[in-house]
Amino acid sequence: MLDNKTILITGGTGSFGNHFVDYILKNYQPKKIIIYSRDEYKQFVMADKYKEYESILRFFIGDVRDKERLKRALKNVDYVVHAAALKQVPACEYNPIEAVKTNINGAMNVVDAVLDSDSVKRVVALSTDKAVNPVNLYGGTKLVSDKMFIAANSYVGNRDLSFSVVRYGNVAGSRGSVIPFFKNIIDNGGKELPITDYHMTRFWIDLGQGVELVIKALQEAKGGETFISKIPSFKITDLAQAMLPGCGMPEVGIREGEKLHEVMVTKEDSANTYEYNRHFIIYPHYVWWGERGIIDGGKPVEQGFEYSSGTNTEWLDVEMLKQKITML
Repeated sequence: MLDNKTILITGGTGSFGNHFVDYILKNYQPKKIIIYSRDEYKQFVMADKYKEYESILRFFIGDVRDKERLKRALKNVDYVVHAAALKQVPACEYNPIEAVKTNINGAMNVVDAVLDSDSVKRVVALSTDKAVNPVNLYGGTKLVSDKMFIAANSYVGNRDLSFSVVRYGNVAGSRGSVIPFFKNIIDNGGKELPITDYHMTRFWIDLGQGVELVIKALQEAKGGETFISKIPSFKITDLAQAMLPGCGMPEVGIREGEKLHEVMVTKEDSANTYEYNRHFIIYPHYVWWGERGIIDGGKPVEQGFEYSSGTNTEWLDVEMLKQKITML
């Protein structure tokens, strides 16, 4: 599906962007991959990393806040993956207007620029568990962003164009996540790993799984779906013991804007959620959806179903976590 296609990824120099580009280059023969981002140095580093593919890769300095630049970048593009965001929770809390400009206004610019494009066929936007019943500004901005990408399908008309969303939690080992935080303490000789709450749980997903879910959305989405991977959970206390066996674990209290458990599907969403072999799909609740139909292979979840890291059926214990960490 991606062979001989032009793909643009916003925020393409980040962790996801690098893994996405690597996956595409190894598994497909794209016509062109456009990296759209603000950081010229990261673009330089990425260009050097993939210099053997310089005939395929293109680097656009640009900001999703700039609609005109987006329109220029989208010329002759077939597929768009929207990964650009301000995602650090404390930074968004301290700089709320900047978070709105990037995460909400930027998403709106991507939608508008795509709708004005004559070439784009598929758009997949990356979301987060924090957009589900948000308790912090980052989650609130991503909830609005998700709603805009789903509602954008209302404006497609008869065009061969769809917008969909992919939702997952903190990627294991990514910047700002708990693993590099613990690792930094260990590397500096620490004997204790602080735990915000002994009952806290999280989902485990790596970048490879995130990329595969985006590819699935590009291949299968009809427009308006939210794709969610079926992944294992783990306890933060077990992660601490996996990284530093026998360590002290002082409980320091939950941080502002932090959740005890990650939730991917709410009870309210269950009426529109289907379960598949390796993922869930939340279907949109719009009049126009009836014409598109449900993707084959799934079954409706039970009314009141909730997909939470605290009540998951698949768990990683300490030994399993040790193996996972060595693979990061």
